[in-house]
Amino acid sequence: MGYRNLSVEEIRILEKQNCQCRDWRRVFVAEKPILTNMHNVTLSGDIFIGVLSGSFVLPGGFYQESGLESVSLHNCRIGNGVYIGFVQDYIANYVIDDRTFIKNINCLYVDRESSFGNGTSISVMNESGGREVLIYNCLNAHVAYIYTFYRHNKELIAKLEDMISCYVESIRSAVGYIGKECKIISSGSIKNVYIGNNTSIEGVMLLENGSINSNEEDPVHLGYNVIANDFIISSGSRITDGVMLKRCFVGQSCKLGHTYSATDSLFFSNCQGENGEAASIFAGPFTVTHHKSTLLIAGMFSFMNAGSGSNQSNHMYKLGAIHQGIVERGGKTTSNSYILWPARIGAFSLIMGRHTSNADTSCFPFSYLIENDDQTYLIPGVNLRSVGTIRDAQKFPKRDVRKDSNLLDNLNYNLLSPYTVQKMFDGLCILEKLIETCGSTSATYSYQGCIIKSSSAQKGIYFYNLAITKFLGNSLISKIKQLSFTSFEELKQALQPSSCQGKGFWRDIACLLVPENEVNIVIEEIISNPLTSVESINKSFQDLHFCYYQMEWVWAFHKIWDYFDLSFDSLKLSDLLGIIESWRSAVVELDELIYFDAKKEFSLSSRIGFGVDGNRYTQQVDFESVRGAFETNSFVSSIQKHIEVKVALGKEIIDRLKQLS
Repeated sequence: MGYRNLSVEEIRILEKQNCQCRDWRRVFVAEKPILTNMHNVTLSGDIFIGVLSGSFVLPGGFYQESGLESVSLHNCRIGNGVYIGFVQDYIANYVIDDRTFIKNINCLYVDRESSFGNGTSISVMNESGGREVLIYNCLNAHVAYIYTFYRHNKELIAKLEDMISCYVESIRSAVGYIGKECKIISSGSIKNVYIGNNTSIEGVMLLENGSINSNEEDPVHLGYNVIANDFIISSGSRITDGVMLKRCFVGQSCKLGHTYSATDSLFFSNCQGENGEAASIFAGPFTVTHHKSTLLIAGMFSFMNAGSGSNQSNHMYKLGAIHQGIVERGGKTTSNSYILWPARIGAFSLIMGRHTSNADTSCFPFSYLIENDDQTYLIPGVNLRSVGTIRDAQKFPKRDVRKDSNLLDNLNYNLLSPYTVQKMFDGLCILEKLIETCGSTSATYSYQGCIIKSSSAQKGIYFYNLAITKFLGNSLISKIKQLSFTSFEELKQALQPSSCQGKGFWRDIACLLVPENEVNIVIEEIISNPLTSVESINKSFQDLHFCYYQMEWVWAFHKIWDYFDLSFDSLKLSDLLGIIESWRSAVVELDELIYFDAKKEFSLSSRIGFGVDGNRYTQQVDFESVRGAFETNSFVSSIQKHIEVKVALGKEIIDRLKQLS
């Protein structure tokens, strides 16, 4: 857009409309600016004004023409169709893009050269320092993970910080930006804040030193009484109702509200927080705390649901807050539960009661941790039969509400994966060794701060074997379905992986499931310079995510034959058919266990409080009118359907294989 100086007549019109400026020569306007929409405006410094045409229709149907009124502007560039009115103090050093609406705010300014929250150091996991993360606009959960937990690799940390520093310097500016189609109303002070397109800010108290990375695809909303200092908020997020943030990164499509407060914390995609507090946490994707008095402190979580009143403690008392803890993916804490750090809880586990024994159950996914007489009891694998576990697996993908085409976090939702199944193999080995060492007649076993009952150990072995069989069978059948072959030898040849990418130990890199070898390659490429920017690191992790199923098959291929005690070289058709039969049996049995667990939700004890003042029949009718009948429940139906589908799939594959020569 071309700009020009004001004419003498235009200056006269503006002054008549109670506009004033020390030096009108520094005011530039578009060719046809519509200056009649400027009233009570004070200008200073370099000012550029676009075409003040068009109008806004506000909630309730109120009509507002574009223009400037009752505002002081210093060194500002105003786009087309903008409205700015009734600013108590002033707006200084901002580019305000087209069709933005600003009304009834205290002040909006940049007072120094700023990186707008980028480069802020966050003491994640340890309030006393040692795991500081420099946040930046395109930070994702996976880069943050290696940045936080690979502190032993000093070369890696130095390279990461160099890249981040370069990025921070590239965006440093003494001029702020407010994007197109933004709305900022009834708010307090906004200082050194970058505001992306389509941002909605209504009633905030204070925003200082931050970036709001909103866009047209996935706008950001900040609501009443929000206070945020030293922050980055990513696309699609909603921060409302008295939230207080200090030194925080908020990832894509997070929701924080109802007086939630957080300091020195990272929140990645789809996190939710209400009525609680976070301090120095690494909240991986889908970390959820909805309930009052929840304190998450110095811990790492993902796919996690924190119960009301649950909290952790990280104090060593003599040396300060130095402890940390990890609740691996899919963990849950019940109401009023407590964990004394340090501790590490295995994936998809349920934590009940108070735990002070510094347990490490990372080798026992899908478990219960139950407190009894101030002791932690571990029940391995029992969550594999829980209807809640399957429900969670179904709900998380549906609750990914990110609309931004540039997704920062790469999310793997799989319950059974090389990551969890390798843990089961480890758990099996530990349980069998405990039984062998202590004797099968022993009533209990002790492991890493936990007590395991003999019956729980036996059941854990059983559940893990079912799940391993299911996973390995799933991988095998999925692979066979993809292949074309006319003989068993052709099939054997096609089953063999063409690369080793996927072998070895797997890691959960903040919801990215990936072989450790591949993580090490990325780290080496960061150190040796093939990866030279934060964007290129993000791309490397994204590429690994897209290759998940190829790598999963490589891992499964090298596990199947050992687990079923077979040699691939001498594999017979009957061996393959036997694996598929075992898989079908395991799938059906696990589904039936989940079916019976779901049935408990419809038991007589669950009907207490229904049909008040009525008889047993009234209770049943009232219960079914609210909860529905067990037989017609959608989840129950899905279990039954899943059994039918898997049985049919097994038959299809078996029939196909039996036709081979």
